[in-house]
Amino acid sequence: MKRTASAMWTGNLKEGKGKISTQSGVLSQTQYGFNTRFEDGPGTNPEELIAAAHAGCFTMALSAQLTEAGMTVESIKTHAAVTLDKIDGGFAITAVHLDLTANIPGIDRSTFETIANQAKTGCPVSKVLNAEITLDAKLES
Repeated sequence: MKRTASAMWTGNLKEGKGKISTQSGVLSQTQYGFNTRFEDGPGTNPEELIAAAHAGCFTMALSAQLTEAGMTVESIKTHAAVTLDKIDGGFAITAVHLDLTANIPGIDRSTFETIANQAKTGCPVSKVLNAEITLDAKLES
């Protein structure tokens, strides 16, 4: 399976503008630029897209592993925060923090944490990131 996306950029770094599109069309000529990455301008940025991808991937991986363990998934909510730091004269994504809240009837805390940590390390997006990945997992009833 392959999924694709494309980006186009015109101009220099600070005043230039770009557009990102995805194969599915969910993003279609979506604006991005210096102001959306390092300030609060309208549009998206690569780190926001990585956070969305990681939250989605982890949540699906957790659902699959809970189902395999015989659990019923009522709901899983994940918020991912990607940290971009300046290091060695450039920038790098150094960390991703996942905040998880789930409603899984009948699961004990220990089993939940074990399965959540397995999903954290096992999801394909986690595997591709060269960053520290942390997780706070909370059960709701």
